[in-house]
Amino acid sequence: MKRAFDIVIAIAVLLATLPVWLSAMALIKIHDRGPVFYRASRIGRRGRPYLMLKFRTMVLHADRIGASSTADGDPRITPVGRWMRKWKVDELPQLVNVLRGEMSLVGPRPQIGWAVDRYTTDERRVLDARPGITDWASIVFANEGEILKGHANADDAYMTLIHPTKMRLALHYIDTASMTTDLRIIWATARAILGRRLTADQILET
Repeated sequence: MKRAFDIVIAIAVLLATLPVWLSAMALIKIHDRGPVFYRASRIGRRGRPYLMLKFRTMVLHADRIGASSTADGDPRITPVGRWMRKWKVDELPQLVNVLRGEMSLVGPRPQIGWAVDRYTTDERRVLDARPGITDWASIVFANEGEILKGHANADDAYMTLIHPTKMRLALHYIDTASMTTDLRIIWATARAILGRRLTADQILET
């Protein structure tokens, strides 16, 4: 049922947002003529690596000249990229990952390999589920870039300030997953984009 829901909604959203896709692609090309998409290596279900698609929001070869975590004000972010990140437009290509079966609409956000290597035995339970485009942590940490801003090492700051709570929320999802939960997360994600975020405590108490 979850997989069928993913496919139907992913196709519907992809078609509905086609003008946004075309606009984003045109703006990226006009800005620096570089590739439209960024393929980020992530760890998926059962620990299998895959390439997560995003609209490119940074300068070319940004992954070679800085941390994998991104703070607000990072000079690698392009002007077009700042707009796309604010409204989560850069995440739209992950609908293709959903259709491929590599991701779900809702599930623990995928992590880069070095972060997964640091998972505890209990934290590795999140790999039992397909990673998602959104989850509880995406809502609580919708301002992740703001939290990381000003830290000399964004990756270290991420692991200290965000990762522990993010994993608690991911495990909470694994333990309470249902279609009702997925619908609640999708609704809460839409509200978070408009600035109405839930706190971790509010989520974990439910």
